[in-house]
Amino acid sequence: MLPHPIKFPVPLLLVLLLAGCQGGPAGFFAEETAKYSLENTEKFQLLDRPAQLAVACTGLQERLDANGRLELVANLRNRGPQEIRMQVRCVFQDAAGLATGDETPWLALHLDPGATEAVHYFATDSRARKFTILVRSGK
Repeated sequence: MLPHPIKFPVPLLLVLLLAGCQGGPAGFFAEETAKYSLENTEKFQLLDRPAQLAVACTGLQERLDANGRLELVANLRNRGPQEIRMQVRCVFQDAAGLATGDETPWLALHLDPGATEAVHYFATDSRARKFTILVRSGK
């Protein structure tokens, strides 16, 4: 003898099928997305593993001032659960990407968890059109 298939009333079957589809896919909430994150691009480099784990560049603005010199503002965020110490500097290049010799000294920063700080840089050489902001863990 063949076993009898289980028969569900049609309305109950519809309810069960629809209940499985009701929730939809779980939402994806990334803390940092590529849209807003500039890590390890030609303009922003995280130089060591501690910096890569904790630091995010959440915004980068550049403009030429009235004298034709490059001015930059970078927003650096501590995305880690602990306070961090880091060092930041900027190296300016000409339009072809060659160093102009215009480099800022290392600036020490201390950020609490979740804190953001803006760093400002001004090129002293009017040939500067490109730049790289370098970040390393504090020493």
